[in-house]
Amino acid sequence: MRSLLVLAVFGVALSGCNPGGREAARVRDACEAGDAAACHAFGLKLQVGEYVLRDDTRAAGLFARACEGGVADGCVRLGVMHEDGEAVDKDLERAAGLYRQACDGGVLEGCSRLGTLYKKGTGVSEDLARAAGLFERACEGEVVAACLELGRLYGAGAGVSQDAARAATLYQRVCDAKEQAGCYQLANMYAGGEGVAQDLARAAALYDEACENRHAEACYSLGVLHQNGTGIPRDPARAAALIRRACRLGYSEACPRES
Repeated sequence: MRSLLVLAVFGVALSGCNPGGREAARVRDACEAGDAAACHAFGLKLQVGEYVLRDDTRAAGLFARACEGGVADGCVRLGVMHEDGEAVDKDLERAAGLYRQACDGGVLEGCSRLGTLYKKGTGVSEDLARAAGLFERACEGEVVAACLELGRLYGAGAGVSQDAARAATLYQRVCDAKEQAGCYQLANMYAGGEGVAQDLARAAALYDEACENRHAEACYSLGVLHQNGTGIPRDPARAAALIRRACRLGYSEACPRES
């Protein structure tokens, strides 16, 4: 019983012969000694229960200590928790401030997440031009989610001058990173001949790739191509199977409707 109490207090699944347990103990002790980076590292372990007893509330406190200690990654993690209302009060203004602090500290995920708040107008006033600038900065730093959002802005001409070719280039970059939302968006561009030469076979191949990776709308779009025989052979049975799969994956437009 006493040993269980010790584990609960310290949150570390200690093991003399387990490297993971020893590392968890090391970063815990370093955090308690005032190492802000160690507080961030231990917070991450607490958040997922990696060789420690999961404790989201304690993780939030450690991320706060890390952020205050100049660890910008800690600001991002605490911002996400405030944005989601996870173990702390949901506070979008606080999240925005933390993302801004992280972005200013050079953590580009913070720039990307702040851009999303500006795009939605949550926690900050909507500012699509500001969002585009933040996404651009993060995308240049290989934050794939930012490249996707920037592509959407260029495709819609929101906050930037509309540029379908630029959008297609960004979607290609996202798709190359194996993010299926990028493959789906790029497929749409090829299907409609927007920013690229129309190529329905290429669109179908991209929809197929995304569908294989459980992107529901891609399954539906590929099903429609097979249903209509648009750019690929008409195949009603394949079309029906794809549309059923899209429904199972959660795309409501693909689900049968009662008359």
